[in-house]
Amino acid sequence: MWTQMIEAWSSLYSDHAALRTAVEFVHIAGLVAGGGCAITADLATIAVGGDAASRTAAVRLLEGTHRIVLLGLTALFLSGGLLLAADVETYWPSRLFWIKMALVAVLLVNGALIVRTEGQAEAGQPHAVARLHTLAITSLLLWGLTTLVGTALPNLG
Repeated sequence: MWTQMIEAWSSLYSDHAALRTAVEFVHIAGLVAGGGCAITADLATIAVGGDAASRTAAVRLLEGTHRIVLLGLTALFLSGGLLLAADVETYWPSRLFWIKMALVAVLLVNGALIVRTEGQAEAGQPHAVARLHTLAITSLLLWGLTTLVGTALPNLG
């Protein structure tokens, strides 16, 4: 049953340029919205000053980004699943595909750590802001690496 569904989707996808465009647009839009929002919040976290007001503003900015980042990630996962199903034979055995999936998993774990550390920063835990700074740098690196590998994937397999 799964094989038939994937074959039907692959055929439909390859035969309709507008459909390919829509799926690829959703993937890129998810990256721009979710990743762009996360990167902006990461940069603000890195730039935060040492005073309490700056730290509070940075934590509030981070908290305000979660919905957009999650919506962007949802768009990425849904469209990514469709892109995978359209060409399973190419992507499934690809090392780059699995490197990208590993980077996405680490990115999700890092995001969960950011959310947890935000709460600690709000509670006034002394080293939470420094941890947020480190997690924000890690997030920037992971978004960049994931995007690089995702860009290489269709070209290098």
